[in-house]
Amino acid sequence: MTIFGLAFATSADAQDKKPPYWASIASGEAMMRTGPGRNYPGIWLYKRRDLPIRVIQVYPNWRKIEDPDGEQGWMLVTLLSDRRTGIVKPGEPRSIHAKPDANSPVRYRAEQGVVGRLAKCDGSWCQIQVGKRQGWIAEGDIWGVADGETFDD
Repeated sequence: MTIFGLAFATSADAQDKKPPYWASIASGEAMMRTGPGRNYPGIWLYKRRDLPIRVIQVYPNWRKIEDPDGEQGWMLVTLLSDRRTGIVKPGEPRSIHAKPDANSPVRYRAEQGVVGRLAKCDGSWCQIQVGKRQGWIAEGDIWGVADGETFDD
């Protein structure tokens, strides 16, 4: 499948969802705009692939999003992915455990702002992959998941 085909397939899936829902930035560069069109001024240029975002409104080919800092604006749907990701919330480094249990061994610790891909969440813990490292993080330690949300990709 070509890159164009992959982007189209991802955006087609994203168009079927009802907001609010979670997604992530698919591109290495993605412009947030003040309105749903290229003629609207850009307000943020994101250079962080996999950054989690929350889609809060849908307009043909555009999505109004909220980023982890609470900034809101519009982004072209082809710049977004349905891939679930999470970003470590501000504060002390968070423990990534071997199992979804606070008493399980800590595999590593993640600093605030670290972004990882989420494979599943059980309502309390999320399985996260940061680079080649995997483990479980408490759901409350990341932004990109609703309180008590469960999913399995």
